[in-house]
Amino acid sequence: MPASGKSRVGRELAAALGVAHRDSDSLIESSQGRSIPEIFTSNGEAAFRTIEEEVIAQALELPGVLSLGGGALISARTRERLRGRCVIYIEAELSELLRRAAGSTRPLLAGNAEERLKELWEQRKDYFREVASVTVQTNAGPSQEVVQQILGALGEITMVRTIPVEVDQPYDVLIARDFPIAAITEKLRENATKILILCAPPLHTYALSMMRKLQDLGYTAITHVLPDGEDAKTIDNLSDLWDLAGRERIGRADCVVAIGGGATTDVGGFLAASWLRGIDFIAVPTTLLAMVDASVGGKTGINTPVGKNLVGAFHSPRRVIVDLDHLKTLSEQDYRAGLGEVVKCGFIADPRILEIVESDPEEIFDPRGEVIAELIERSIALKARVVSMDLHESGPREFLNYGHTLAHAIEKLENFEFRHGEAVAIGCVFAANLAHQRGLLTEEDVLRHEHDFASLGLPTHYLDASIEDLLNVMLSDKKVRAGVLRFVLLDGIDNPVTLPITPDEVRVCAESMGMKH
Repeated sequence: MPASGKSRVGRELAAALGVAHRDSDSLIESSQGRSIPEIFTSNGEAAFRTIEEEVIAQALELPGVLSLGGGALISARTRERLRGRCVIYIEAELSELLRRAAGSTRPLLAGNAEERLKELWEQRKDYFREVASVTVQTNAGPSQEVVQQILGALGEITMVRTIPVEVDQPYDVLIARDFPIAAITEKLRENATKILILCAPPLHTYALSMMRKLQDLGYTAITHVLPDGEDAKTIDNLSDLWDLAGRERIGRADCVVAIGGGATTDVGGFLAASWLRGIDFIAVPTTLLAMVDASVGGKTGINTPVGKNLVGAFHSPRRVIVDLDHLKTLSEQDYRAGLGEVVKCGFIADPRILEIVESDPEEIFDPRGEVIAELIERSIALKARVVSMDLHESGPREFLNYGHTLAHAIEKLENFEFRHGEAVAIGCVFAANLAHQRGLLTEEDVLRHEHDFASLGLPTHYLDASIEDLLNVMLSDKKVRAGVLRFVLLDGIDNPVTLPITPDEVRVCAESMGMKH
């Protein structure tokens, strides 16, 4: 509300936290070269709100504390952008706001200030409550008291990282620990009545808890346990899910929630994409691999005897919820395998990931630590940027397949019992050797690949099948064009390119790495 002290409190809070402070009103005046009263007078409130919305959208891309004008929440787009962020509402008595606003030049308080404040409160109160993560009280005391209230509250809430994915149907990825059920319900349609919850077997108790919370809110929630891992990704299981959706009369306004690893989110997404030609979908990845890879990007699908993920659809979720507390439940092998995709992201586009891996690999294995949280956030942010540019994998998104051509062949020959992240680690080292063979990477670059993956306990070579068997599988890969193998290689670290590679080049590289003929 006007005169609540948000600008001063924002400055003092930012100073206490050691971060930058910005004020939306000041940013507007700076961008327009006029005061806010002048903008209201010459352009009107509607034009001002449009400017305000654009300025806030830009400011939210920057770290720090942002003080928002009281009317900013009128914008539905601004409210949506604030979802998942830490939003502090400073509440004050009407009498205190009047005292502070005395003699003010605020355009919205012109005339009878008391009546205008009452009107503004009625117009905005629901918006304040909708977006607020924390509500603090202010009075005639010093602003530092309010800052102390906020600092105390911040110590008690889960800080949420939000990564937007700007595709045709935009969605966000929330990263935090221990999410409330509102993270699900705020993304359901107003006329949604039923939620079909799919989960992997170890997560049935978690799914039942979610089901009960949704039922308490008046929704009809149904749980269904899928087979574990890649066994879930069959046409028979998908057919069973279609039958279940039909029996439960899942409608177009309803939603599928998938809780589990990449196989679970793949199947859940494909069910949502195919049922009634597309219904809403929310992904709750619980493995490290699914958090940084499968759940972000809108790819859904199942396997066939011919290959992995050859049948599916692009279907963006309404939201992806990455609850870092799930990391504590992973086996050491699954945790380690997920790091294969993380390191891959470092090599193709984020050298900071490699610096973190090389500085202290052991610290990465603390599931409660900030190091793994940063690596997950960086990996997801990279994928979100790429997907935002190329949803349907017609250009830059192909670069995310670094290491995957060989990895998918290994997985198929191993009947999908080989961990994907481990296969990706082997595939990346193989691709690095191919790039060195082509003169694109130095020997030091290849050794860096081997060192960084091996330092996390990941394999770097595969010797259990012949290169001819692997080649036969690779030639059926969906990235093959007109019978020509296409590999993502690096032309220098963090500079991926997609190039045609002949079978003979693959054979020479495999022989140099000691693989079977």
